[in-house]
Amino acid sequence: MYEEQIEKGAHGRTALRYLQSAYAHSTELEWRERLIDGQVEVNGTVASPDRVLQAGDWLRWARPPWEEPEVPLHFARIYIDEDLFIVSKPSGLPTVPAGGFLEHTLLARVRAECPEATPMHRLGRGTSGLVVFARTGLARSALQAAWRAHQVTKVYRALVQGCLESERTIETPIGPVPHPILGSLMAASPQGKASLTQVSPLELRGDTTLISASIATGRPHQIRIHLAAAGFPLVGDPLYAIGGLAREDVRAFPSDLGYQLHAHTIGFRHPTTQKEVHFESEPPPELRIS
Repeated sequence: MYEEQIEKGAHGRTALRYLQSAYAHSTELEWRERLIDGQVEVNGTVASPDRVLQAGDWLRWARPPWEEPEVPLHFARIYIDEDLFIVSKPSGLPTVPAGGFLEHTLLARVRAECPEATPMHRLGRGTSGLVVFARTGLARSALQAAWRAHQVTKVYRALVQGCLESERTIETPIGPVPHPILGSLMAASPQGKASLTQVSPLELRGDTTLISASIATGRPHQIRIHLAAAGFPLVGDPLYAIGGLAREDVRAFPSDLGYQLHAHTIGFRHPTTQKEVHFESEPPPELRIS
């Protein structure tokens, strides 16, 4: 159920006109049918389509159900103890709810087994690999402190365009830049936050290179942006082009798939034992060394 209080700007409008204009995910006919069917209330009373709204009224209605897009729902269990649940997710499965995904997310699937699990970080929908969940408040606090202090090591595998023949340190700042559809988008920006990625070539493959990338900071889409900014965008990336900005010739969004990126290893101090621990997720075939 969804509940909201009517503001002055909607004073005097009918329930039908208000709902139709405020929630365009449903047509005028669909809203009319819901009103006639008694699915909408104003101040606890069933509202008709021509019920006039007053500022301060409480409007309550059932959110229409939606079908979530089909995605791969499996994940690999890498490690579990009283403090941690570490898994490896496939490309295509969102880490947390967003953009029409709720049950079809890694968080929902993990919490079906461990209701107390809290993700300590997230991967882009198209990125596969390791995700760390904390199972207790103490573990969560300790891992958050480790992340803030840059005491968590994260290494990724990626396939990039071009021949990268030597190690690179990429420090391009990352921040929001204007976007004609989204309003703003994370990308390379002189006004952005300091960011650091260490890149090493693993295998040359004609006009592409298999690389390893270690990130000291965790900006959104950092590896995709940094490799593109350095002139080596990820193979199949529909969004970021050379320079680290969004492509101008296509309509693409950060969650679109197609790029090859895998969270390969992660290491940190265990929140209870204080011992250094290291976990690894085998890359998909296209990101393995021949």
